[in-house]
Amino acid sequence: MDLIPSFSVDHTLIVPGIFTSRTDTIGNGTATTYDIRVTRPNREPAVDVAAMHSLEHLIATFLRNDPEWKDEIIYWGPMGCLTGFYLILKGSRPPREIYDLLLRAFRSVEKAEDVPGATAQNCGNYLMHNLGMAKWYAARFAAYLAENAENPAIFEYPRKERLVTEDGQHFYDS
Repeated sequence: MDLIPSFSVDHTLIVPGIFTSRTDTIGNGTATTYDIRVTRPNREPAVDVAAMHSLEHLIATFLRNDPEWKDEIIYWGPMGCLTGFYLILKGSRPPREIYDLLLRAFRSVEKAEDVPGATAQNCGNYLMHNLGMAKWYAARFAAYLAENAENPAIFEYPRKERLVTEDGQHFYDS
């Protein structure tokens, strides 16, 4: 089987940031998947599961209620590796164009008094939430985004060519 594009990125080089993962044609339009990386893969601990779940609820609610963006939102959800989220939007924009939206979304978590939809009727695992830790991770990521707003590394996947030998061994240039 072919390796899917998101597994072809060298995760040892990714820093927290906002990256275009892929753009797909759907019908007459496009949808873009963004990699919203909150921690450095394989170098920092993964985000706490309960905090990740709370961030999913809090930020999905924020995004789907934002007057300017709500009609563009297709999906917001956690990565299986617990180092970030995927955001899928209608259309195709460079990551810098969604920077302000995401900065506002992560900053909004600070004001939360509860986790939306954290009831047995609304959530498949309503007891697995941690608002305090969600606030900590959100504040940490928002501060990082603000400090690095002019750093192109938070908007572009690290570029290294993957060299593959005839027998299938993978090497990276330096």
